[in-house]
Amino acid sequence: MLWLSRVMSQSHRDDNMKMTALLILCSCLMLGTLGKPQFPEQEKDPKFWNAWAQQTLNNALMLQKLNMNKANNLILFLGDGMGVPTVTAARILKGQMKGESGEETQLEMDKFPFVSLAKTYNTNAQVPDSAGTATAYLCGVKANEGTVGVSAAAVRSKCNTTEGNEVTSILKWAKDAGKSVGIVTTTRVNHATPSAAYAHCVDRDWYSDNEMPDEALQGGCKDIARQLFENIPNIDVIMGGGRKFMFPKNKTDVEYPDVAKHSGTRKDSRNLVQEWIDRMKDKRGHYVWNKKQLLSLNPNNVDYLLGLFEPSDLPYDLERNSETDPSLTEMVEVAIKILRKNPSGFYLLVEGGRIDHGHHEGKAKQALHEAVEMDRAIGRADLLTSVFDTLTVVTADHSHVFSFGGYTTRGNTIFGLAPMLSDVDQKPFTSILYGNGPGYKLVNGARENVSTINYQENNYQAQSAVPLSMETHGGEDVAVFAKGPLAHLLHGVHEQNYIPHVMAYAACIGQNRKHCTTNSGTVGLHPVVSGIVALLTVTKLLC
Repeated sequence: MLWLSRVMSQSHRDDNMKMTALLILCSCLMLGTLGKPQFPEQEKDPKFWNAWAQQTLNNALMLQKLNMNKANNLILFLGDGMGVPTVTAARILKGQMKGESGEETQLEMDKFPFVSLAKTYNTNAQVPDSAGTATAYLCGVKANEGTVGVSAAAVRSKCNTTEGNEVTSILKWAKDAGKSVGIVTTTRVNHATPSAAYAHCVDRDWYSDNEMPDEALQGGCKDIARQLFENIPNIDVIMGGGRKFMFPKNKTDVEYPDVAKHSGTRKDSRNLVQEWIDRMKDKRGHYVWNKKQLLSLNPNNVDYLLGLFEPSDLPYDLERNSETDPSLTEMVEVAIKILRKNPSGFYLLVEGGRIDHGHHEGKAKQALHEAVEMDRAIGRADLLTSVFDTLTVVTADHSHVFSFGGYTTRGNTIFGLAPMLSDVDQKPFTSILYGNGPGYKLVNGARENVSTINYQENNYQAQSAVPLSMETHGGEDVAVFAKGPLAHLLHGVHEQNYIPHVMAYAACIGQNRKHCTTNSGTVGLHPVVSGIVALLTVTKLLC
């Protein structure tokens, strides 16, 4: 009887497999008979591709006249976890959100004329974390994983290795040069990425003194929230989440008074927000905690802005309450309108931080919509600035073990199935998959059949090869997109810590300013460098 039961069970599973295969086949046939071409008719003509390539070539030839202006403004867009596969998938999603097939769509970052690669490893890690990488692209030096604003001589969680190993960021270089500076993020403002702009901390998780061990507190180390207001006391614009780390322990949150986990965390009883308000009361400073308050401000009447819109991280864009929570694009617009009033220019760090969170949770749909929203913010920044005096860089701190494949047809929804069954277990699979993560699921000892669940749902966790509670970062190089003054210096393959050196050079801030002219709007080469260039040119002509 047991044998018969197994045979019948196997027969039932085989019938299900056949039905699934038939459904997929029927879907493909229906798509083929609906009269909708799989790609535009014009693409059948070689003239289309040749004309497009020739136009691209003409555009490239125009770039031979390099932008040698001095960068008055600097903007760094950091897509946390936005590896190249994420960029490509976000491009397709952006197009499909507009009713296009998606592959031919252009992201705003795709329009940047210069693209390079950055090597992301930390000094002690082949596959990096966001703290060590932030120290690289903000402070100009590579560092150990888990540490922010300190050199590799500092050891994670060891308070006594902090002093003497601090390194400063390009945000501070800009502030010291008289520029306005700002931080905008969709995570908490004391998270790994933004904290490297102002803090010197041997542990990225020391958000407030509540998260610090007694040994570190007794050793004189400061939590990151405190450093936000004390290290560079006059950061002009700060927007993101992280309210609870600024208030005394158990103080109820203004937005969620009945939710205990959102209450204040500080053991030192300090109210860092009120201290900031008191300090800025005569400096046209404004504190806001919701979208209505933010958008009611007249940027012309605001010199300092502190916006803390959630107790911790901001919600995913797909889950955002559009009435109460500002989008990244809205925050960026307000930030630029405040910062650009300074005739000496500004530096702005913008982080699309929840791309990373979506991937860690295996929720590709959340991650990709976060990337599309950051691209929207890049477009808004473009409208508010000029390529002639603003150097804009878009990059990622690291990648993820995220991929999409399966020989999908043109225009296949990015969150859809591959047009085939596995030839091993005869089950369908989604195009998007992870190398590891929480999407590893077994049903009756076998891989879950995705056709039996809603794989298009916002919080669907894509299948992974290895089971982990949280998906991991990837170790490959990340793209660096650049436009504006001296953007051509971001070329080829470089170490990640090269990025702030280029940005500082273009703006004549930081350590190497000898090349800067004082009587024109261009950046002149140092005479020694100019001589070398001339010598190389002559040598080339003679040879």
